[in-house]
Amino acid sequence: MKNQTEYVTHTFAPVFDSSSRVLLLGTMPSPKSREEGFYYGHPRNRFWKVIGEVLGEDMPLTIEEKKKMLLAHKVAVWDVLKSCEIRGADDGSIKNPAANDMSIVLKAAPIQAVFATGQKAAALYRKYCEPDTGVPIRQLPSTSPANCGMKYERILESYREILEYI
Repeated sequence: MKNQTEYVTHTFAPVFDSSSRVLLLGTMPSPKSREEGFYYGHPRNRFWKVIGEVLGEDMPLTIEEKKKMLLAHKVAVWDVLKSCEIRGADDGSIKNPAANDMSIVLKAAPIQAVFATGQKAAALYRKYCEPDTGVPIRQLPSTSPANCGMKYERILESYREILEYI
């Protein structure tokens, strides 16, 4: 199954409210995230540890704790794509992408900055979303286990940029 390309549809709602000021966008939930039922669900993904530390919070463990932490700090989370063909969690294998409608979040919240949590998310946003939104995206390093070569401290420092907007 890992090497097989499959058509995947995004099933998580965006996490945001009318106070959200920063939007963090991934590409598409990984198989492990889909299994867990929430964003950045792979146990080796460093996203929740990084975000918790940046926001001065303990790393959230449950989905409810994750949502509560994000909303308390005015951070929204979603993904660029609503569907695509993909092989496992390999963003490089994405074909036939269809983008989410970013206006769902951008019209409902005073978003001050949009960040991609990786290179592919940034590229897909620039191609499929930015022409409609007119809102530029800033690229952060991926917290995925596939980016294990990047030191935690470097990722953490990059993510501190979101603090300027919340």
